[in-house]
Amino acid sequence: MCCTGGGPDPSGADGDLGTDAAFTALLEDSPEELYELAPCGYLSTMMDGTIAKINTTLLDWLGLTREDLVGKKRFADLLTVGGKLYHETHFAPLLRMQGELGGIALEMRTAGGGRLPVLVSSQVKHGSEGDPLLIRTTVFDASDRRAYEEELLRRRQDAERARVEAERARAEAERARAEAEEARRQAEADRARLADALTVLQQSLVPASLPDVPGLESAVYYHTASADQLGGDFYDLFPMHGDRWGFFLGDVCGKGPQAAALTSLTRYTLRAAAQHAPEPAAALTALNTVLHERYAASGDPRYCTAIFGTLQPGADGHVHVRLASGGHPPALVLRAGGYADFLPTPGGLLVGVLPTAPFVTAQATLAPGDTLLLYTDGLTEARTGATRDSLYGDEALHEFAARHAPAAAGEVISALAGLLGGFGDGLEDDTALLALGVPAARPRPLPATDQPR
Repeated sequence: MCCTGGGPDPSGADGDLGTDAAFTALLEDSPEELYELAPCGYLSTMMDGTIAKINTTLLDWLGLTREDLVGKKRFADLLTVGGKLYHETHFAPLLRMQGELGGIALEMRTAGGGRLPVLVSSQVKHGSEGDPLLIRTTVFDASDRRAYEEELLRRRQDAERARVEAERARAEAERARAEAEEARRQAEADRARLADALTVLQQSLVPASLPDVPGLESAVYYHTASADQLGGDFYDLFPMHGDRWGFFLGDVCGKGPQAAALTSLTRYTLRAAAQHAPEPAAALTALNTVLHERYAASGDPRYCTAIFGTLQPGADGHVHVRLASGGHPPALVLRAGGYADFLPTPGGLLVGVLPTAPFVTAQATLAPGDTLLLYTDGLTEARTGATRDSLYGDEALHEFAARHAPAAAGEVISALAGLLGGFGDGLEDDTALLALGVPAARPRPLPATDQPR
């Protein structure tokens, strides 16, 4: 059946024709419109650069009119100073030689005095006989590209600055570390030298060794709480007139060089006093006078505790002891019978505090097997717990001595040195120990007739 009338063609041919017509209409741009409104700038110049033609796009970018440019300005006049220099020295000579140049980055000046980054491509048009007639130039807006390049350059510069700063910081840290290490080594060396000097000075304040006393055994131990400070404990054993021997042990107030000076003065005063005033109480009285006059008069009172005694062997093998104490812990005797007791020395005040001080001489006898122990309060005031409320104390020392009695002088000192080592950080003060013992009597050999068979 045929279709008649003006209805739509079922095949759709009319629809295709409508679409083609609309598409064709879109492409029907005039060459003039394509030139003027192109997405890039166009201009044509004479061979000397005089502008002969320029499109609307470039005029809008620059904010200029044709009347301002055509026949009046040259291409180079549109460039910045740097661009004009580059055009005259490089761009134009190369264009004449090569006939074309592409993608050259320049900057053009706008009417408002701004700068427009552009990419320029130029080509020389020749006549039929090969003569150059004019120059055609295409201009692309490179603002976005320039902004990207500048941002990229900025980021690169920031990264380089960060790298340089990091390198500088690393170098400074390394230099600081090296300086700190050198300072640490120097401090350790200085501390070692100071410790050596203090050790030498500390040794000069006590006898290098104890003398041999006929019929008596002696032993000593000195513990320094800090290698960085001079201690104030002192002791001595020395001969007196006849068969008598003097001994003393004590502790001066304070630490450091001033304590060392006080220790030296105390030792030599007691030794000198013992030659002129052999009674222990008289020797301590002389020391009290010297210390009070030397320090209290200057407004810097200093004092010490001390126990001073003399030893005199008897014909029966016993040793007679005379003692006086100036505020010092009492001496302790480990008896041959297996017990221990303190030797009371009443009436003793700190030496050097008052102009006059009462000191009393007490007497005791050491039988064979007995050992006399003198000590400073670093032993009894050693901390056995976390606080200062838990101290070793006199009672514990008495029990310790009783457990070890009887014991020779060396045995007593060895046992006490082990005890001090067990206190660890609780031993906060210097400690001096001096033991004087009478050797135990040896059994007399039996007569030949009584020898066992």
